[in-house]
Amino acid sequence: MTAMAHEPLTQEEVLLEGFLALDTPEGFRAELVEGEIVVTPPPDGDHEDYISLIVEQVIKRSRTDMQFSGNKGLKLRSPLDILKDHVIPDATFVPRELRLFRNADSWMPCDGVAMVLEVTSTKPATDREAKRRSYARSGIPLYLLIDRDKSSVTLFSEPEEDDHQQNCRVLFGEGLSIPEPFGFELDTADFL
Repeated sequence: MTAMAHEPLTQEEVLLEGFLALDTPEGFRAELVEGEIVVTPPPDGDHEDYISLIVEQVIKRSRTDMQFSGNKGLKLRSPLDILKDHVIPDATFVPRELRLFRNADSWMPCDGVAMVLEVTSTKPATDREAKRRSYARSGIPLYLLIDRDKSSVTLFSEPEEDDHQQNCRVLFGEGLSIPEPFGFELDTADFL
C-alpha cells in the first residue's frame, strides 16, 4: 500500500493551526485578527470597571432582555479567504430569546450577535481599526468602543463591507443613544 500524497498546507492554514494550538498563560487572551496573532495580558482594574458599568446598564435598561459574555470567542469574516478572524470581545451581547451561548463551541459564529464591546488596552490600534473592520465585515450591527486614551465612547453602526457607515462619538460624561434592540441612553458619567 502506498502512502497518499497530501496537498501542502497554505500559509493561512499553518497560521490558523498554530493559533488554535497556542497555550497562552493563564489570564492572557490570544486572538487572530486580519492574519495577525494578538496576545494581550490580563486586564487592569479600570478596564474591567468600564465593562462592568456598560453591562450593568445594558441588563437594567435595555428594552430587549440581553445575555452577555466576556469570554466568548467569535469566528468572524477575514480579508484572508481561508482564515476566519478569531476574536474575543470584552463583552458580547445577544438577545436572551436566542440563547446563542447555549451549546456553542469555544469559537462560535456571530449570527444573532446584537453588539460587541471593546475597551482599549495594551494595543488600542487593534480595537480602533482591525477589530472594527472585522466586526463590520461580519455584519455585527453595533460595535461599542471605550477608548481610554481619548476619554471617549464611540458607537459604530450600519456595517457594510469593511467598515461601519455610521459612528457617534461622545466624551466621557456625555450620554450616548444606543439604538434598538437596546433602545436606551448610555450614561458615561461614571467613566470620569
